[in-house]
Amino acid sequence: MKVEIVSPQQKLLDTEATMVAVPGISGEFEMLDNHAPIISLLDQGAVRVYGENLQVDEDNEKFFERGKDHIKLPIQSGTVEMKNNRVIILVEL
Repeated sequence: MKVEIVSPQQKLLDTEATMVAVPGISGEFEMLDNHAPIISLLDQGAVRVYGENLQVDEDNEKFFERGKDHIKLPIQSGTVEMKNNRVIILVEL
């Protein structure tokens, strides 16, 4: 699935992923390929994007923490929309 993460200042990520985990206001939840459409507010926590060969722009690498099979972005708040196998996440860092 296509994943885009955007802050008010810039686009932070534009990549393909297999799963995304987000800190929803009612608790953390995950989205996989072909997830049902959803819109949710996000709470303080971390967005985790899973996949192979996740590409982060060199200028934005400083915002992310790399794990073995994922990248993690700490956030203050945000919104997420999943529709047509595309995840768009608007965040406040």
